[in-house]
Amino acid sequence: MNFLPEPLENYVLEHSQQEPKTLQELSKETWQKVLNPRMLSGSFQGRVLSMLSKIIQPKKVLEIGTYTGYSAICIAEGLSKDGLIYTIDRNEELEDLQNKYFEKSGYRNQIKQLIGNALEIIPTLNERFDLVFIDADKCNYPNYFELVIEKMNSGGTILSDNVLWSGKVIEEVDPKDEDTKALVRYNKLLREDSRVETVLLPIRDGLTISRVK
Repeated sequence: MNFLPEPLENYVLEHSQQEPKTLQELSKETWQKVLNPRMLSGSFQGRVLSMLSKIIQPKKVLEIGTYTGYSAICIAEGLSKDGLIYTIDRNEELEDLQNKYFEKSGYRNQIKQLIGNALEIIPTLNERFDLVFIDADKCNYPNYFELVIEKMNSGGTILSDNVLWSGKVIEEVDPKDEDTKALVRYNKLLREDSRVETVLLPIRDGLTISRVK
């Protein structure tokens, strides 16, 4: 979904930091070899993730939804020197591709891959997080939030992707569309929950920044 006229969007891209070569290669291989390549964070959103991470300089990060590893590498660019990312995905078939580019990126030792159901894995993590990126199955966004909020450091940041869902969140919702219903509920939760303060940015398919009080 494009929120800007194409010429203006191109101007934005031309005047923003470009993605590193390794991420260009990962993006190309994802589009060539992996199903649903539109799930990949684009170059602009990747630079936004990288910039936010560099501003925060997190020590501990949780990513829910690794896919081919693009966003994990972007976030790793801003890790503190001894920082670590836990990234969870249930698709074990993508693990080799993830590893290939984690090695190429130079952040291999700071990225810990976890394969399985995030709803089951998150409660087992005995960590406090400075940054969380939620970009997995949309119907579980509210559940993921409730699991991670108690594991956040005060002042920590929760980033949530795809919260505009191609504009479906403002349309009449099909009763069978569980993803859209969950995102509408999730966006309302972030706006009303007293534990966070939230700004929703019209970046790509919608990116929410929530600061934990």
